[in-house]
Formats: sequence, structure tokens, C-alpha cells
Amino acid sequence: MKILITGSNGLLGQKLLHKLRVDSSLDLIATSRGENRVSEKNGYTYLALDITDEKAVAQIIAMQKPDVVINTAAMTNVDLCEAEKENCDALNVNAVQYLADACQQIDAHLIHISTDFIFDGEDGPYKEEDEPNPLSYYGLSKLKSEQLLQTHAVKWTVLRTIIVFGVAENLSKGNLVLWAKGALEKGDPLNIIDDQFRAPTLAEDLADACILAAKKKALGVFNASGEDIMSIYEIVERIANHFGNTTENLNKISTATLNQTAGRPPKTGFILDKSKKVLGYNPHSFEDCLTIIDKQLNK
Repeated sequence: MKILITGSNGLLGQKLLHKLRVDSSLDLIATSRGENRVSEKNGYTYLALDITDEKAVAQIIAMQKPDVVINTAAMTNVDLCEAEKENCDALNVNAVQYLADACQQIDAHLIHISTDFIFDGEDGPYKEEDEPNPLSYYGLSKLKSEQLLQTHAVKWTVLRTIIVFGVAENLSKGNLVLWAKGALEKGDPLNIIDDQFRAPTLAEDLADACILAAKKKALGVFNASGEDIMSIYEIVERIANHFGNTTENLNKISTATLNQTAGRPPKTGFILDKSKKVLGYNPHSFEDCLTIIDKQLNK
């Protein structure tokens, strides 16, 4: 099997690269914008690719002829998507169209990552069949990408996920767990929202879901998140407790006080029954995730 990853410099992309490059039964192509920022260069071929460039997408996929394309590239800064709608659509919608078109030409399977932000958060946790109602342009862009795949002739899988976190090198953006760990260690006062509920996802777990979908040729929509649904405040509190930091400096605040540009769903979380049954998906508990993070940071 030949697998091509987009966004291989990102968190999920790096996890996929490291898991797949050691599988001798696979041929792996890693692609991302610009230079390869991953220090390990063995076990795969790297190609620079901007997936918003339709011609480049068509050329590379036609030339490489992968069996599976895993699209991890996206614009995920929710407030920036609200401010820069054209850039958001270019990466989150139009690029998915280019990938789907190119994959269809060679009968490749396209695996695409979506988000809990396609829901309004009034009725979480959600099943795959629940009715989307995004509150932000980011959520809308991801919903549009799902809808275009649902009407496309390409073989497709959508994996919906929530707050992906983990350790990787040279990342262009941080993630909630590493930010909270660092902030707690400094001992500064932290104002944390307690009226948004999520199920954070270890990047390795999401990578496993992608690989399972690829190997099982599982088509359609699947939820792929962590299992523990908790408030953002509780997430930070559990990080503090795990790493032995004080919680005395944590202050609860409401979402309304932040005046964020984009709307956020109050409570998401996913029901994972379908992914467990069809894919064999088995995410770590949040405490186990923190233990894994600890080991990786102390290597």
C-alpha cells in the first residue's frame, strides 16, 4: 500500500509519519508546505506541496499514484478563520475539492479530518448522524468539506475529532495540553473557561484512527476523539494534578467574558461506538495520555 500524507509538518502529520515510516509493507510519501521540518528523514519520501495549488495537487497525486491520501492540513485557528474567510475556504474547502478530484482520477481513497465545531453544542455528545449546525466560519468550512465529499465520486472517509494535543517538533502552533502544562509550571494566575465541554484527543490516537480507516478501507463518517468529556477548566485542573502543580492559581471564567470573534459550541464530545466497532478504535484515557506526554517530554 502506498500512502500520501498532507500536512506532514503538523502535529497529526508527524505522528502519522512516525507510525507509518516503520511499516515495511507500506510506501510512504510525506508532503507539506515548504521544507521538511521533521528531523527523522528515513523510511519515507518528502515532497513540498501546497494543497491550495490545484495544479500541484493534481500533478503530485497523478505522479505518485498513492492508494490512500490522508489529509491532515487545515486552517484551525477559529477566530482567524472568522477574520480571513477566503484563506479559510482555500485550505479547508477548495483544497479538499482538489484532493478529491485528484484521488478520483486514480481511484485513491481520501481520508479527511473534520471537527466537533460543525455542531452547535446544544445537545452533545454527538453521534455521526446528528444534525450539524456550526456557530463559526471554521465549523462551517469543515462542514462544507464534508458535504462536498458526500456528493463526490471519490472513495472517502471523514474522521471528526476534538482538541488534538501532543508532542512533536518544530510545530507552527501550540496545543491546549502543552500550553496549560507550561503555564501551570510558571505558577501565574490562569483564567480558564468552565462552561465549554470537550473530549481532548491524543494525536497518536487520531493517527491510529487514520491508519485503521486506511487499512480497513472503511468509508463514511467516523468519530475519532478522546473519551473523557470535561470542561476546559477540568482539563487544566487534571493536568495540574497529574504533574503535581498547584490549582490555587486557577480561576473559573465564562466564555462570555472572552469576547471571542467566533462562536464556540458549549458542549460537544463524541459517541465512539461506531469507530470502536467498525475501525477497532481504542483511545487512551486522559490520564494515560498525560503519562505518554510526560514520557515524551522527558526523553
